[in-house]
Amino acid sequence: MVNHDKIRQAAKLIIEAIGEDVNREGLIETPDRIARMYDEIFSGIGEDAEKYLSKQFTIESDNLVLEKDISFYSMCEHHFLPFYGKAHIAYIPNGKVTGLSKLARTVEVYSKKPQLQERLTEEIADAIMKYLNAKGVMVIIEAEHMCMAMRGIKKQGSITVTTTCRGDFLNDNNLKNEVFSLIKL
Repeated sequence: MVNHDKIRQAAKLIIEAIGEDVNREGLIETPDRIARMYDEIFSGIGEDAEKYLSKQFTIESDNLVLEKDISFYSMCEHHFLPFYGKAHIAYIPNGKVTGLSKLARTVEVYSKKPQLQERLTEEIADAIMKYLNAKGVMVIIEAEHMCMAMRGIKKQGSITVTTTCRGDFLNDNNLKNEVFSLIKL
């Protein structure tokens, strides 16, 4: 939970610092809007995916499970600008699976804090391994970063792709290629 009073004070200072009038009609409620928005977009701070991934179901097979195109939004910790895109999670169960919505919630919890795409990829994979005791996991994230698109180099449409593998995926190129072909990356 963010400190609304501090966020409102900081927002007012920023509005004044850029040369705007904090009392202008269109800006009067902006500090409060920013505080409420920060509550939502940083709701993952101090959280992890255990509460989501603890809901499990026993299965007999260990066939590949792939949830692809999980949309997400996060905030770059370097510029506090959004990056957004799609996450793909593939895992090999070890007698247990979780509900598909729980994989999407796992992406959400780790994306809802100041973040690096590389770390986000790792945190999701580590959570699947730890809480599902999976035999292996592969996480791929494709994202556009506003810190590249709207400032600095200004390269709209460039996509950053990060991948990480754990367990059975580490040395099995056939397994990796199966995932890539299924998501058509």
